Amino acid sequence: MSQDNNINHYRRRFLSTATGAVAGLGLAPGVFLTQVAHATTTGPASDKNRWGMLIDSSKCATGCNACVTACHKENGVPVMGNPETDAQWIRKVKLTDKATGYVQSLPLMCQHCEKPPCVDVCPTNASIKREDGVVLVDKHACIGCRYCMMACPYNARSFVHEKVTDQIYPRGKGTVESCTLCVHRIDESNGTQNPACVDACNAEGHKAMWFGDLKNPESEISQNLKKYGGEQIRADLGLNTGVRYQNLN
Repeated sequence: MSQDNNINHYRRRFLSTATGAVAGLGLAPGVFLTQVAHATTTGPASDKNRWGMLIDSSKCATGCNACVTACHKENGVPVMGNPETDAQWIRKVKLTDKATGYVQSLPLMCQHCEKPPCVDVCPTNASIKREDGVVLVDKHACIGCRYCMMACPYNARSFVHEKVTDQIYPRGKGTVESCTLCVHRIDESNGTQNPACVDACNAEGHKAMWFGDLKNPESEISQNLKKYGGEQIRADLGLNTGVRYQNLN
């Protein structure tokens, strides 16, 4: 099985060399944070929950980008038309079976690892993992070094090149960002609201994505995983991702 956006080996090798490089690191030029709105939260994140997502690739329609469009709209992420520089919190990728030529399409985003490499290499503790498993970037601590981008084995983080406006979760030029599982919705509803991508997929009738508490055995996502199972992308890395997939061939 090959992937369009294949994981580069240097990202993993980078983990062993990044520590020595951060000693002389200063504030990166061009770091500008814009004023942002903060969601009203119901309380601090708790380790009683682990928020995650399940994606059935057999239900993900090739050519459908509803989840990507909804994510960008929800989080105020502009699409400038340059895939090399545009910020992408979620993207569609293709998996091809070399033996048969069978092609699958699926969404790929931050996998919200239990042991996130991005957190390990961040020199300013801007990359964080909350008690409830959500991996985030503190834009006010991020200096734009992009070490986390190189460490991420899923190529799931982006650098903000352009000035941003109308954002919900804090974003700013000169910083790194990635999928937050729509953490503002989690905090406003204690996890009862779906991320924007899940709602968009349901609205299109595909119903290929589920969101919920992986620690709650009665949640729909846990029941689905118990009945049908789920796979991690690059399970060999031992990261215990919060995003799982079904029907990967």
